[in-house]
Amino acid sequence: MTAAGDDLAGEARLVDAMVSREARILDAGCGPGRVGTILAALGHDVVGVDVDPVLIAAAEEDYPGPRWLVGDLTEFDLASCGINTAFDLIVCAGNVMTFLAPSTRVEVLTRMGRHLGEEGRVFVGFGSGRGCGFDDFFVDVKSAGLAAEVRLASRDLRPFDEDSGFLVAVLALSR
Repeated sequence: MTAAGDDLAGEARLVDAMVSREARILDAGCGPGRVGTILAALGHDVVGVDVDPVLIAAAEEDYPGPRWLVGDLTEFDLASCGINTAFDLIVCAGNVMTFLAPSTRVEVLTRMGRHLGEEGRVFVGFGSGRGCGFDDFFVDVKSAGLAAEVRLASRDLRPFDEDSGFLVAVLALSR
């Protein structure tokens, strides 16, 4: 992807701009650590969670530093892993939402909300045509007790509209 000119650090740069230095960040669906590693290198306290132990092992081997945990986003409770501090931001990049069973999306978003600090936000990015429609996603967001603060069509801040092929959403706890 890098050879093709894809910007693999785009999510991390945007997330970094959204938080203060040394923010607590949860990389939900972290895979092999692509986003979390960049954020950790920028000075943030990063915890990554992914259901695939092979990807977590790759993250641990390639990117020591952040805490990488095997866990299912539909069941994760970080307090059971000794992590009791709320997060300033949760990043869920790389089309993670599209890999979830539709019946679990509200639960995953609800659990994300439980791990947020009072002023925390959730950053979600995914493409259309992958089994998770944008309208359905926003219904799930509301059902999970979250609200969409920002809707963009790309990591380079293009406005979201009904023709957008990608969604970058910034969510917060409903007030």
